[in-house]
Amino acid sequence: MRRVTSWLVLSGAVLLPLAAAAETCTGTVYLTFDTGNMAQAETIARILKQEQVQATFFLANEKTFRGDHALDNSWRDYWRARVTEGHVFGNHTYRHIYARQDLANGRLLARVNYDGPEVRLDEQAFCDELRKVNARFQTLTGSHLSGLWRAPGGHTTRQTIRWSAGCGYPVHVHWDAAGFIGDELDSTQHPNEKLLKQALANIKPGTVTMMHLGIWSRREPLAPILEPLIQGLKAKGYCFAPLAAAGR
Repeated sequence: MRRVTSWLVLSGAVLLPLAAAAETCTGTVYLTFDTGNMAQAETIARILKQEQVQATFFLANEKTFRGDHALDNSWRDYWRARVTEGHVFGNHTYRHIYARQDLANGRLLARVNYDGPEVRLDEQAFCDELRKVNARFQTLTGSHLSGLWRAPGGHTTRQTIRWSAGCGYPVHVHWDAAGFIGDELDSTQHPNEKLLKQALANIKPGTVTMMHLGIWSRREPLAPILEPLIQGLKAKGYCFAPLAAAGR
């Protein structure tokens, strides 16, 4: 029987860094990024490469700032470059499906995006949402996704956890409260300087962080804080690693 688990934080029994942290590290931080509108994708990729940090990306076929979608052929070079750099890739559902609740008839009540059309999915339809992401990623890069997935908004149900495990994604990855960097927040109330200071103060060894590769709702892009954030955490002795499902 498959082990069915959803973790809000990193658990050594289920998730492991792909590479062992250097002996000089006082702790490891796990950077994760959801697709979003991709407006900051190149900036984030440049900073990660510059800082020699590997991260975990959760992919959905979301509409981008260019008017295309994140898994279109137009993004082939971007994803191929990230594969070459050694990042890890998880599933975020093809249409960015927000789970609402399990229904008595065995279906899932959900929405496409947070405020999109309502849909009712059975197990096969839900698994198709995950399989389509992997199929597109394989077409673009020649590689498969890992066995990790993240529900849009972090919203899971009993059925989505069970269904995802049954179709190849046994580990759901949330993020730690300290790892919520805040790119979904209003930049007038939560400017970059404030969010950077907060992240540096709160992130501890083992923290799973979460940002987007671009988000529609924020006026001031948050991506520029990634460089001082990484450098500040390195100054504390922290290292960085991507996540991988144990045993895969």
